[in-house]
Amino acid sequence: MIGDRAFSNVLPDWLKLPHAERGNRIGLFGGSFNPPHSGHRLVAETAMKRLDLDQVWWLVSPGNPLKDHSELEPQEQRIRTVERLSDHPGMRVTGHEAVLGTSYTAETLACILARRPRAQFVWIMGADNLATFHRWQNWRAIASAVPIAVVDRPGASLSVMSAPFARVYARHRIDETDAVTLPGLKPPAWVFLRTRLDDTSSTNLRKLRRK
Repeated sequence: MIGDRAFSNVLPDWLKLPHAERGNRIGLFGGSFNPPHSGHRLVAETAMKRLDLDQVWWLVSPGNPLKDHSELEPQEQRIRTVERLSDHPGMRVTGHEAVLGTSYTAETLACILARRPRAQFVWIMGADNLATFHRWQNWRAIASAVPIAVVDRPGASLSVMSAPFARVYARHRIDETDAVTLPGLKPPAWVFLRTRLDDTSSTNLRKLRRK
């Protein structure tokens, strides 16, 4: 059986799991990014700054199980576009989920935590995903695995109070003035980060592309 390190050496760079030093504070930002846009970049930048992260890993999924794949661009193409968009020394882009053979966040997190046990991880999501988070496979396991940072998105602010996740984990929410402490907290723990809003969306960009 080929070892993890030897196996990693034969992978193209875009499929490898990024390097992490002991104690690194790392945000995991997952999605199909079909296509990636300035709103995604704002979410990543906001989390990196407000949580004082060393790195943000963009986890470009082979395909979101909750979304239609008929207009899904090839994973490598989306990764190259994300690399151009992110363009920051602390941001890494990977399609490692394709190697793991899963598109489910709970399984991806379990694998990453096992492979990088000495880093401190936070899951990053835009607030527009919060309303459907309870539909994700094993969503409670995600909340129990890592702290979660929810970054505001246009039209999504009210979901912070009304979403099933927000109600179930209301007492585990910290004030955004304490956001910098989130990576070191034992999950479940989460924060809602307000920021300027960018109304760019992948859905609208795909509509424009079709036209």
